[in-house]
Amino acid sequence: METRELRYFVAVAEELHFGRAAQRLGIAQPPLSRAIQQLERRLGAALLDRTSRTVTLTEAGSVLLAEGRAALDAVDAADRRTRRAALAATGRPGLVLVTKAGASSELLAKLLDAYAAEPGAVPVDVTLCGPGEQERHLREGRADVALLHRPFDSTAGLDTEELSRESQVVVLPAGHPLAGRAHVHMADISALPGLPLPRWPDRDGTYPPGPGPQVRDHTQLLQLIALGRACAVSPESSRAQLHGDLAAVPVLDAPTVTTVIAWPPHSRSRAVADLIRTATRLWPPHAGMMTNRPSTTATNSTTTGLSRAGGVRT
Repeated sequence: METRELRYFVAVAEELHFGRAAQRLGIAQPPLSRAIQQLERRLGAALLDRTSRTVTLTEAGSVLLAEGRAALDAVDAADRRTRRAALAATGRPGLVLVTKAGASSELLAKLLDAYAAEPGAVPVDVTLCGPGEQERHLREGRADVALLHRPFDSTAGLDTEELSRESQVVVLPAGHPLAGRAHVHMADISALPGLPLPRWPDRDGTYPPGPGPQVRDHTQLLQLIALGRACAVSPESSRAQLHGDLAAVPVLDAPTVTTVIAWPPHSRSRAVADLIRTATRLWPPHAGMMTNRPSTTATNSTTTGLSRAGGVRT
């Protein structure tokens, strides 16, 4: 199966209309129809149910749509990574690190400063994105390494090293009655009148139902909290970004946030290996379980993870 055929099929499957799919692909409709028919013959399965008015996916077509999207994403990611590797080979190396805007700011600054002081360090471009987007950047090959935060980000299929664990706080307007408390519980937060938790967009751009305001970035969220329109549960490290009109109170039963540095398991970049080695030197895997310090276990062993990133097999 050729990638061209997959792109043709995915376009038709997403549009459910041959004319719109052909326009999207920039080709005429007849060769598109022939390509889909040829693909069906080769697979020995009908992928689409066609009538004079509608096009719908068969069960086999639904499977190929999901698998085809994943395959095309992998091909596109491979293209991006290969192009960056080619730039490195011609003397223009560099790394792209993606992280959520407003998250792990102190940790990131320490990591970048320490890595820049290393012999052979290459320039690091930092991409700041919205919640949940850094994982997609990494999987799509738009970044070489990412800072992810469990349990909010998935690390399945990625190599990771754990950097820190921290508790969470609720961010409130400074004058709120709860702001003077030593600590609260999640039940206290869910019962707050007039201060709902915010709603972040899902991957498709839509918002889940609920009373909270729709937000897209950290700055917008903090302004809404200061105006008394919302509250938020955030990692303890977010205290450093709060102004005088906001207060943070520990939430005893909020889930622990684990920050990890993640990279694709097939990476053979020496620069990625060096950056990860710098991170694990700053935050050793066995340094303990204190707030903003690493846990006693890491997702992958340091030796194995670094060896894979640097292209040395163990």
